[in-house]
Amino acid sequence: MTEQAAPPTELPLRPQDELQCRRCEVHCDKVVHPGACIERSCPFVYAYEAFGHTYMGCMQRVFDVEIDLDLLRASEHRRGGFGGVMARRAPLPMCRIEVSSCYEQRSDEIGCRNPEFFELPLASPSFRVFAHVDDRP
Repeated sequence: MTEQAAPPTELPLRPQDELQCRRCEVHCDKVVHPGACIERSCPFVYAYEAFGHTYMGCMQRVFDVEIDLDLLRASEHRRGGFGGVMARRAPLPMCRIEVSSCYEQRSDEIGCRNPEFFELPLASPSFRVFAHVDDRP
């Protein structure tokens, strides 16, 4: 019986732009904090009312869940806050993001295979939104 080598995995050019890492037994994901979207008055937050509740989401689909706004606000006042939801696309400069790891007990002596994944953008928003109200008909 002949041993076959595992196919080489392709390394990305910019690992810090990935949204999840599965290169080792510890699984890491980038998460976005929707509470920060409200706090920072993100221009891409939308809200709608349905079934007697107000729901919010992201127009850019950085995260693709819609969250009950009352529950979000209530949990933001507790220790730990609402927490993060999994990012589904590259976060925008104004997004509050962090890396969440699970199965950390599976880490081995080699450690992280993709340390660049933990490099988060530290940029501030590159634009400002100003509302201009005009009374012209």
